[in-house]
Amino acid sequence: MKNNENDFSPQESLQLIRSMIETTKHSISDKSHYFLLWGWAVFIGCVLQYYLKAIIDYPQHYYAWYITPVALIVFIIFLIRDRKKEKVTTFIDEASKYLWTALGFSFFALSFIFSRMGWQYCYPIYILLYGVGTYVSGSLIKFRPLIIGSIICFPLAIVTAYVDFDSQIIMLALAVLVSYIIPGHLLRMQYRKQH
Repeated sequence: MKNNENDFSPQESLQLIRSMIETTKHSISDKSHYFLLWGWAVFIGCVLQYYLKAIIDYPQHYYAWYITPVALIVFIIFLIRDRKKEKVTTFIDEASKYLWTALGFSFFALSFIFSRMGWQYCYPIYILLYGVGTYVSGSLIKFRPLIIGSIICFPLAIVTAYVDFDSQIIMLALAVLVSYIIPGHLLRMQYRKQH
């Protein structure tokens, strides 16, 4: 039986793989706004909650997290806009979509779990999940700042479990700063430089 497909030399195969990785990097880089959206939303939520709880002792300090539904609306707008522009979906795009969908469901489920059990240890778990998501995403696209930011999250999650709740809020802000915001801006700068 004759093979109708082109036979690639090992060098051509490697070049094709490199080209696919670069295409995926550009695809993900263009979507840095997701990291920035959630990074800044969580960071602002943390700073506001810390201000309401630790500085002015406001009993309903959790109102700071009403920023989340606003971020969710913006996220949905981004998704719709990006789907209209998307020409090709790569394996890494699909893997990232499944990863972040699973993590999104995890955060949603955890909000119900913590509302039942108490919020005193929610932030170490959230930091851990931020680390997992950004580690896998950074590894998929071979983007070192995401990987480094995620690796910082793992010991940060452990330390956060040993500090008081007010300090946990600050630790969460630090976690999203190093795993979402800084890498998100660097990813955007890289994309703009290449285009």
